[in-house]
Amino acid sequence: MRLQHLLSEINTDHRPGPAADRAAAHPEVEALDAYSQAVIKAVETVGAAVVSVGMARRAPEPWRRRGVPEMRGAGSGVIITPDGYILTNSHVVSTADRIEIRLQDGRELVAAPVGEDPHSDLGVVRVQETGLPSAELGDSSALRVGQLVIAIGNPLGFQATVTTGVVSAVGRTLRAQTGRLIENIIQTDAALNPGNSGGPLVDFRGQVVGVNTAVIMGSQGICFAIPSNTAEWVAGQLIREGRVRRAYLGVSGQTIRAERREVIEYALPAQTAVRVMEVQPGTAAAHVGIQPGDLIVKVGDVTVVSVDDLQRALGRHPIGEPLMLELVRDGRRLTLLTHPTELPDGQ
Repeated sequence: MRLQHLLSEINTDHRPGPAADRAAAHPEVEALDAYSQAVIKAVETVGAAVVSVGMARRAPEPWRRRGVPEMRGAGSGVIITPDGYILTNSHVVSTADRIEIRLQDGRELVAAPVGEDPHSDLGVVRVQETGLPSAELGDSSALRVGQLVIAIGNPLGFQATVTTGVVSAVGRTLRAQTGRLIENIIQTDAALNPGNSGGPLVDFRGQVVGVNTAVIMGSQGICFAIPSNTAEWVAGQLIREGRVRRAYLGVSGQTIRAERREVIEYALPAQTAVRVMEVQPGTAAAHVGIQPGDLIVKVGDVTVVSVDDLQRALGRHPIGEPLMLELVRDGRRLTLLTHPTELPDGQ
């Protein structure tokens, strides 16, 4: 009611006098105007770089028999280089036979896939154009809870839609469709809808601090974005190599809770650890003699209390570089030096 009253006063205020005097009389309105100007400036900075990403793929045979030759979908993306590299979500383009990009100026271009990383739900495509408007990737590690953020995208086909909100939380984890964890996820209450996926989350300077990726269906104001620092690293790898390379040990494991006696007897650093369930032949784990039943309690300097900890440690480790593991086997503590290889496709 207070806001409506203030806006009503502005609309009906025809008294003479400088604008500064009227603004001084209504400091709340001045604050609202500053907020609006911040949003407008950010949108003007990055808006032209936001694109609509359309995809089409061959329909399954039952649909084709019904006269539906292809399936279509849509998402959003952001141009990150003037020569046409576009960052979006992996799930937006992963199954596409054809990718179509629509720019803010109305141009429609065909894009070619550069690479995708389903483990982080990020992908890069490219259009053969130069001199395109591009967005700057900011430093997502500098985000603070409560900070103003702006989501731009094409929800439900409505192009160049802008919503605002705040950073609700940082440091969340979100599980990708592959089952691996995406770390340092940004939670925001800037409204997202189907079609926003792949669009930028922007700070008040117009820098991209996240890539919108998911909402919790049925909730209000619980939306997630992949941090720009992750996106920058992944996009760089995809542009250079067409894929993201991650270290691979060659074990499958399960998080188990040790009994208090075992924690004391084996000097475990935590009450949970990862039990090796399977060792793939010919892998780094097999070469150093890791066996099913071993408990992995430490990887490098990282204490392992869950399978997710093991994945994180390997995801950050340079491929081929030596990596020290601490295990418990038959009541004995073992230290093994491994040399993780590259994670195979589909793992």
